[in-house]
Formats: sequence, C-alpha cells, structure tokens
Amino acid sequence: MRKSFYAIVMALCVLLVLAGCGKDQEGMKGPMPEAFSASMVNTSAGQTVTMKVYMKPGKFRTDTSGSTTIVRQDLNKVWTILASQQAYMEAEATKDTDQPMAAETVKGEVSRKKLGGETVAGHPATKYEVSAEADGRVTKIHQWWATDINFPVRTAAVDGSWNMEYRDIQIGDQPDSLFEIPSGYTKMSLPGMPGGMSIKIPGMEVE
Repeated sequence: MRKSFYAIVMALCVLLVLAGCGKDQEGMKGPMPEAFSASMVNTSAGQTVTMKVYMKPGKFRTDTSGSTTIVRQDLNKVWTILASQQAYMEAEATKDTDQPMAAETVKGEVSRKKLGGETVAGHPATKYEVSAEADGRVTKIHQWWATDINFPVRTAAVDGSWNMEYRDIQIGDQPDSLFEIPSGYTKMSLPGMPGGMSIKIPGMEVE
C-alpha cells in the first residue's frame, strides 16, 4: 500500500510540473483551461500507466490502480482514497504561491522554440522544444500544445525516455463531489512516513 501511495505522488509530480504552459508565447492563444477531465497515459522505462484525472481551481484528482488521490489546495490537504477498504489516508499540505497548479510556464522554463505542427490525439497541435532549469542544470523537453482547446496534449523527453499524453479531454467544470472523501470511509494512518518527511508536489508541500 505504501508503494502504491508513493507511485501516485510521483505521478502527481510529473503531471503538475509539466502541465503548466506558456501564455501567448510563440503563437499560443492563452493559458490551459482551469477545469477539465482527461485520461493521462504515462510511458517510461518500457512501462505504461494510465490514470483518469480531474481538475478545477484549487482541486485535483487522479484515479489509478484501485486507488484515488485528491489534492485540495483550498484545504491544504492530500487524501488517498482506498475504495477496496472503504478507507482514506490524509496528509497535511501547505500552498506554495511561487508555483501555482496551472502555471503560465513550465517550472524553471528559460526558453521555448517552435518546431512545427502535428496532430495529437485528434487535436491540431504546435510542437515546441522547451528548456527548463532545475538543480543547476538545463533539461530540454518536447511539448505539443493543442491550438483548438489551448491544452498541452503531449509532453515528452527529447531523448524519448518518457512520454506523457492526455486523451479524451473534456473541457469544463467538474462536480465538487469528485473532490470529497466518500461518506462512511474510515481515516487510516499514513504508513512508513517518518516524522518531518516532506513530499514535494508542485504547488503544494506535503509534510
């Protein structure tokens, strides 16, 4: 169960770091929508993981592998829901105002170059090479911005080592009930989390 929890957190890190996109840069028409649902397909090291994601301002949810993770920036909470046990785990969180959940640029972005146009998941998209700095080094990624819905439909490593793609994107408000703990669920202790340990999630810090 602990392994599953950390896998979900890492998936959140990938999604929230790389989903932030530029505003009116190199032909972009605006920021990504604040509310949507989609399927997210992550491929890395020869393995593919698919999860359902839901997002609205201050609230974020992923469904994968029999568990659900809900991030509530408005409450400074992260919940992991275990449907098979009708239970949930809770972690405290604090907002990081320097890196909002839907940023105008990729975190650490230093440059962006337009490479051309492609169709991704049925959407016309502009392909970019984005350079971002982290931990003193600059990493390059490819990003495909869907021009019809102002959305980053695909992000990938330049060397092809990983790829993240959104499919079945539905733009629009999401029900508040998706971001609540189901009625009757029991709170469990978070296993294996030593005191003082922090999990870094872009936009939030879990203590």
